[in-house]
Amino acid sequence: MFLKRIDGPRAVTLPDGSVLSRADLPPATTRRWVASRKAIVVRAVEHGLIARGEALDRYALSDEEFESWQRAVARHGVDALKVTALQKYRQL
Repeated sequence: MFLKRIDGPRAVTLPDGSVLSRADLPPATTRRWVASRKAIVVRAVEHGLIARGEALDRYALSDEEFESWQRAVARHGVDALKVTALQKYRQL
């Protein structure tokens, strides 16, 4: 078995002790972004699993969109990434 050469780590340990690997990332063809997928991408970038630029390119995200995900998680947690909760958290 051969491993594909990649830049950066194959897995990182999160502060809660769980391990996040590249296999846990959503597929590059993802079009339906639920809160859990957004949270995985934000965590992967914040903990150095993938570079921000790589995430933006891989998932065809704009800088503004990704920044809004990061702000939402930082301010209100993962629940703020749910589309149905956007209005509630934007008012705060």
